[in-house]
Amino acid sequence: MTNPTAAILIIGDEILSGRTRDSNMHHLARALSRAGIELVEARLVADRHEDIVAAVNDLRARVEQVFTSGGIGPTHDDITADAIAAAFGVSIGIREDARALLAAHYARIGSGFTAERQRMARIPEGAELIENPVTAAPGFSLGNVHVMAGVPAVFEAMVASLLPRLTGGRPILSQSWRVLRGEGEVAAPLAQLAKEYDDLSIGSYPFQHDGVFGTNVVVRGEEGARVAEAVTRLAALFPA
Repeated sequence: MTNPTAAILIIGDEILSGRTRDSNMHHLARALSRAGIELVEARLVADRHEDIVAAVNDLRARVEQVFTSGGIGPTHDDITADAIAAAFGVSIGIREDARALLAAHYARIGSGFTAERQRMARIPEGAELIENPVTAAPGFSLGNVHVMAGVPAVFEAMVASLLPRLTGGRPILSQSWRVLRGEGEVAAPLAQLAKEYDDLSIGSYPFQHDGVFGTNVVVRGEEGARVAEAVTRLAALFPA
């Protein structure tokens, strides 16, 4: 596939401890597929400065777009913005446009704009803000790294704000075929089909339901006609 590539870096002790279930990777993967950007890696790291810096620098060198989730709130363990600044070797401080957005938001809801909340206006030098219509606290883009909140509703709103300004490719299309045979039985024919359609991604995913074993075969690609052709071949190989 020739579409741009992307990775997501999910940041937070609460994810790794199992206290919080991540949904942001799933949402981003679907949104990127529609935008013609291929998500090729997902990584999780704890709230440790050096781990975030290392992961960001590794990912941004290997893919066109990096998305981060988590660690830009008002508390002491929200260290993502500082780590991004360190990864790029730039300074960080309260930025007036971000501060003004937050001040207006808290005035509108009648709540104090405390020192802790002002931390969310700390933006690395040279970054572009990502709009947050939910709580006003902005994300930001620096180079090819896009830094967003971990709260799902806010993350999703930021993705919607960000994607129109990124260069995508052709939307990734997919079709699936349900085969009532185990993976071991379908492996050889699928391998041959994958060789013939090497411009497509053909994946097999086993299932068991009410004692019935089977395999869902998913075909993904940029050309709708080509995907449909491969699924037609699948149907001939494994009639329903």
